[in-house]
Amino acid sequence: MRRRLTLLVAPTVAALCLAGVARAGGGNYVFDGGTLAEQAQVRAALEASSFDWSLVPVRITLHIVRDIPSSQASPGQIWLDAGLLDSGEFSWAFVQHEYGHQVDFFLLDDAKRAALEQALGAEVWFYDEPLPHAAYGCERFASTLAWAYWQSPDNCMKPLQVGGESGAMQPAAFRSLLSSVLGQAAASASATPDTASPAHAPAVRQTASATKLWIKTDGKWHAVKLSSLK
Repeated sequence: MRRRLTLLVAPTVAALCLAGVARAGGGNYVFDGGTLAEQAQVRAALEASSFDWSLVPVRITLHIVRDIPSSQASPGQIWLDAGLLDSGEFSWAFVQHEYGHQVDFFLLDDAKRAALEQALGAEVWFYDEPLPHAAYGCERFASTLAWAYWQSPDNCMKPLQVGGESGAMQPAAFRSLLSSVLGQAAASASATPDTASPAHAPAVRQTASATKLWIKTDGKWHAVKLSSLK
């Protein structure tokens, strides 16, 4: 009886382990939590985009958690709300947006961000000062990437106005610029984000303003509440 039980359990454990890892849409990521249906929405979101997510040189951990205040991203980590994924195709742009932050973390440096910041009409790139969500270059970059590589009427990040968070550049122009920028970045991509200077990653999307940012000090990333900086 004991041997029979072992034979039944072992394939089940193996199946669960294999289900957690995915390379869909060119990305390299592993799931932490979420139902099979919610994980399928993530795969579908990344596959819907024509962006080559495999350019990100590390495996990303995708945490699917229910009832979190907002989707978030930090280097190598993404948190997605299970309820958002349960909404189906509406969630896809949010998934792409968060993965877009990984492109920022691992493939851009200060010079590349400066060029994109100017082209996207951002005031600053990271959360160095309290501004509206759409004023930050990191947010405009992630939202524009989500729209430029998946121009579907169902994309909830379709620009509503010229100069908006995802509408500062025509999609073709953005794709051309990003291709040029990443041509050099992809060739020299390393397994860690740029460490030349501190970088901050916002708690992203779903809410109009972020509640915390991520700061790198001594080679480590730390979450800091915005309220503590006032």
